[in-house]
Amino acid sequence: MFKRICLVLLRFYQRFLSPLKPQACRYYPSCSEYALWQFQKNRLIFAFYFTLLRILRCNPLFKGGFDYPKVFKVMQSQNFCFKPKFLAQKPLYFLYIPYKNKGFILLKSFSQKEK
Repeated sequence: MFKRICLVLLRFYQRFLSPLKPQACRYYPSCSEYALWQFQKNRLIFAFYFTLLRILRCNPLFKGGFDYPKVFKVMQSQNFCFKPKFLAQKPLYFLYIPYKNKGFILLKSFSQKEK
């Protein structure tokens, strides 16, 4: 029951409150998407714990980058995968991937129509 309430609140935040403020999350997926996945796949207490840690890490003192949700070991026996419903609201043509401390790797989608 509490899990459903948290999921409804997160979806409300994503739909109505998040578009009103600038995109400032240092991680992919965003903190709200990360929290949504945690509450869908983990137990309530672990979802709160991992989400709180993620929100505390989302500041200028940390690098950011890709940070997919971790599943608690008890839950790993189940066969499931984190698959986002959408990767971006707009089509991705370029993707920067952090590479060590030297910079980024640039990936380009060649399936786009060139003008």
